[in-house]
Amino acid sequence: MRTFRYERGTDPGQAMALVAGEPDAAYLGGGTNLVDLMKLGVARPRLLVDVTRLPLDSVEPLPDGGLRIGATVRNSELAAHPAVRRDYPVLARALLAGASGQLRNMATVGGNLLQRTRCYYFQDVSRACNKREPGAGCSALDGQNRDLAILGWSPQCVATHPSDMAVALTALDAVVEVLEPAGAREIPLTEFHRLPGERPDQETTMAPGGLVTAVRIPALPYARRSTYRKARDRASFAFAAGSVAAAIDLDGPLVREVRLGYGAVAHRPWRARLAEEALRGRPATEENFRLAVDEELALARPLAHNAFKIPLIRNLTVRTLVELTEGSAAGTSTGRDPGRRRDGDGDDGTPERGR
Repeated sequence: MRTFRYERGTDPGQAMALVAGEPDAAYLGGGTNLVDLMKLGVARPRLLVDVTRLPLDSVEPLPDGGLRIGATVRNSELAAHPAVRRDYPVLARALLAGASGQLRNMATVGGNLLQRTRCYYFQDVSRACNKREPGAGCSALDGQNRDLAILGWSPQCVATHPSDMAVALTALDAVVEVLEPAGAREIPLTEFHRLPGERPDQETTMAPGGLVTAVRIPALPYARRSTYRKARDRASFAFAAGSVAAAIDLDGPLVREVRLGYGAVAHRPWRARLAEEALRGRPATEENFRLAVDEELALARPLAHNAFKIPLIRNLTVRTLVELTEGSAAGTSTGRDPGRRRDGDGDDGTPERGR
């Protein structure tokens, strides 16, 4: 790790001005991703601007019933927030599915959105990587690509976005508030992360030097019927092999509204709009869930080692929607909290107590 200078931000504008004055500067939140990348030699900032003491650490109710979440709110605090657990169980579950308890205590909401890919070839500076060094090539394309993208990738990059939280926020129509040199701006989360195209090194649509200040979630009353399901290689903390965030609203036996987000399949959290459209107005049956997901996954282009992600995502989605709607169409609610884990698909799916 090379020598760097450290500054502490006192307000968002001052922090952004510090970064604007140094081309090789970076914001420091929880540091759970950035410091690792600095140790590996992937990130080499000359200046770190600590933003953890900026006044961006609150979760506020909005007049419309939604929430505004400050960028420096810790992941563990957000997962335990009563309004999140009650109104957006999909978000609480996604947060608790990410990393370990120790990491969640450090990680921030803004940093989580901006964390970088866990692609092996990106983290190994001896390998060619267009994301790390534009024009260098992509070793992953013909390498060990089991964990990488099946949707939206380009010949320049097949990396995936690693966040669990962002998948849930994508399904919840969240909006990211950013402060940029030209002023404040709001970006729908579905447009915040970029697909790789020709410039995989440009990962977001935020202007260079921009600072995430908050995330807003609109009121979605039916989001109480929501959950997050993650498949991974081991029961302890690990990045997703595939994940699904789902929320659904029924009108009798019919699907009135639905939201679906997929993780670990693309360069950004993937909003499954084709599947959503295919389900609206249709009976909430397992067969229709499967047909809708297949319509979305018809876009998939698996690599040499990750074709398994197609049936994985299909089965995760169908199982999740069946669980969320079980008993509802016939008016015989099971009384079970749809956000409660029951299948042993992870060690941290149940909200923690005593924190």
